[in-house]
Amino acid sequence: MLKKETKKLNKEITKSSSLPKEKQAAFSEKSTGRDIEKLLPNLKEMLKAGVHFGHRTSKWNVRMAPYIFNIRNNVHIIDLEKARQKLAEALKFIQEVKKKKGVILFVGTKVSAKEIVRQTAEKCRMPYVNGRWLGGTLTNFKAISQRLEYFRNLEDKKSKGELKKYTKKEQHDFDVELQKLKSQFGGIKKLIKLPEALLVVDAQKEKLAVKEARMKEIPIIGLCDTNADPTLIDYPIPTNDDAITSLKLILGTVIKALK
Repeated sequence: MLKKETKKLNKEITKSSSLPKEKQAAFSEKSTGRDIEKLLPNLKEMLKAGVHFGHRTSKWNVRMAPYIFNIRNNVHIIDLEKARQKLAEALKFIQEVKKKKGVILFVGTKVSAKEIVRQTAEKCRMPYVNGRWLGGTLTNFKAISQRLEYFRNLEDKKSKGELKKYTKKEQHDFDVELQKLKSQFGGIKKLIKLPEALLVVDAQKEKLAVKEARMKEIPIIGLCDTNADPTLIDYPIPTNDDAITSLKLILGTVIKALK
């Protein structure tokens, strides 16, 4: 039954394009730019990844209305053409940050996103937060940077064997502290200044990170499901932010843009 419904929906989305198929490719390159177009997934790939599936209608944010295609079985369906266009805009900005050798801080703290956020950030050689977001990470960066410096110094002393001069109990205490610091700051250990941009995998979930970035006037790239407020995000990407297949597809394009 689900497969039948999905097939029907796929046909609806494909037929909904305002342009004939033979003109869609030319239109895409003109509107997004040839270089960006090469990075983008096509509509079939987005459909296969489930990018179009939003939340139940009872959970929607009215400000996502411009990016909603229709409703199916009480679930909002995201307009893939608009999602693709917004993804292109985000990728263009990401490439601009890259050209200036800027830093993008990746944030994804929900269980389903933790691992893919870590993998993506590491492939892009960017800092990340995939554990609990610590209040003040951006708004009180001076204090955070002091903790990061202490963490780096302690780790350096450990690797050089400089902690062996302490008693076994003291060495154990240092190990416990290092584990705690790694858990809190492991992904941002090398962050020595505020990032040039923030990328959140779930704009609704990462409200605190978004709030801090806005306070510091740091541009935000955000994956926005139908329950999010895209007006808080500088570069919103309408997408299913729960399915791993969807996250892999969208973040995969980010990796390409940063390489």
